[in-house]
Amino acid sequence: MTLIAIFLAVLLDWLIGDPYSWPHPVKWIGSYIYLCMHLLEKRQFSPYLFGFFLWLTTVGLALGVSYGLLWLAGLVHPVLYWIVWIYLAYASLATKSLAFEAQKVYHTLKFGTLEEARKQVGMIVGRETSQLTPEEISKATIETVAENTSDGVIGPLLCLFLGGPILAMTYKAINTLDSMVGYKTEKYRKIGLISAKMDDLANLIPARLTWLFLILSSQILLLDFKGALRIGWRDRYQHASPNSAFSEAVVAGALGIQLGGSHVYHGELIEKPTIGEASRLVEANDIQTAISLLYTSTMTGLILFTLFYLVKQAYF
Repeated sequence: MTLIAIFLAVLLDWLIGDPYSWPHPVKWIGSYIYLCMHLLEKRQFSPYLFGFFLWLTTVGLALGVSYGLLWLAGLVHPVLYWIVWIYLAYASLATKSLAFEAQKVYHTLKFGTLEEARKQVGMIVGRETSQLTPEEISKATIETVAENTSDGVIGPLLCLFLGGPILAMTYKAINTLDSMVGYKTEKYRKIGLISAKMDDLANLIPARLTWLFLILSSQILLLDFKGALRIGWRDRYQHASPNSAFSEAVVAGALGIQLGGSHVYHGELIEKPTIGEASRLVEANDIQTAISLLYTSTMTGLILFTLFYLVKQAYF
């Protein structure tokens, strides 16, 4: 039943995505983090201790609430248990929502104004976007799709196979913390230290699996497989994070473009190395290719995880 539930969750993610009007656990996690940050502004706390408190309570709540919901549902009826299981699993995945947001940037670049495109990409990236060029907007979108292929899709999918929705929602809490406070700016450097470090730890395996799946996907889609492999290996550590460049490097190599570089975050210039080679300008159409890599690597991961799961069930 677990395997069927995972497939149903993936299917729901691909068909429905995350409608804005629907309740969503990740939104609740984000609201809790925002509330805690607001509390910090009203009180004087040690930023390191507050950061630890924020991480511990956020992750603890995600784990505890997920477990509690499944436990209560199981007390009512086994069918309700699996309904809750599938919903939490579906909510942990972000394939269609990521593709949808990237598509919106693509369409705005193609048919809207530059100012509209800047605002649209600002919805999915943490950097300041008011001065970005069309090429920089395309780069930012591709980087977001590449990085979130790991922590928005492959990571949660791996967690579902290993520990079900409880582990997946715990993983999402860790990722959400990093995306909201894990910056190296003056405001967040101390508060977000533990969130950033724990996110690095949580994504060690997912990032490397995503690296593999994206390389395989570049061959399936008849992109530059050799470039994906060469740049993916050469530039896999070209990032302050030990994980983020893994997926970005493969995508840059597969598309024959350069990603990365320095950007402004919360008013501060953050120096970052480049990833890939600037053999041509990055275009809006490259966003579509990145989305194709997202879906193909998701399917590749699902197939391979399923095979390992079946082998484990049969022999262990």
